[in-house]
Amino acid sequence: MRRKDREITDGEKIDGIINACDCCRLGLNDGGETYIVPLSFGYENKDGVRFFYFHSAKVGRKITVLQKDAKVSFELDCAFKVKDASFACGYTAQYSCVMGSGEITFVENREEKIYALNRIMEHYTAKDSWEFSRESTDKTCVLRLIVDSISCKVHE
Repeated sequence: MRRKDREITDGEKIDGIINACDCCRLGLNDGGETYIVPLSFGYENKDGVRFFYFHSAKVGRKITVLQKDAKVSFELDCAFKVKDASFACGYTAQYSCVMGSGEITFVENREEKIYALNRIMEHYTAKDSWEFSRESTDKTCVLRLIVDSISCKVHE
C-alpha cells in the first residue's frame, strides 16, 4: 500500500469496517475479462480466518464463472464523504475501504447453508436465528469466500 499512513492493520478495526459496509463487490475472471458483481453478504472472523457468505440463484453468469475459476478479488467501502475546499484540486474524500482476495466454495450441506444464510441476515438485521424452509435452501446457491489476503485503508 502506497499510503502507509492510511493503512489499517488492526484486525478488530478491519472487522468493524467490514461490518459497517452494505455491499461486497466480487471481481471474477471470466476467461480474461474482469466481471464485477455487487452482492449482499454475511461475514465472520473465526480464529483469524475471515469468511464472507453470499446467496445467489443457482444459474447465471456468476455461477458459471465461479465453477471455472473460484479465485476472486473483493472490495467493500463505506463512510464516503466529500471534503470540500476553496479550489478544485483541494477537494478530497473521506472513506474506509477493504480489499483482498480469496477462493469461493459452494456450500451444499443444508445445515451449513442455514448457518451462512443466518450470517447474511444477521449482517442486515442484527438477528441471527432465522428459519429457512427446505424449499428455499434447496433452490438457493450459497457461496463461501475464504479470505487469503486483505488490506484496509481509511482516509478521515
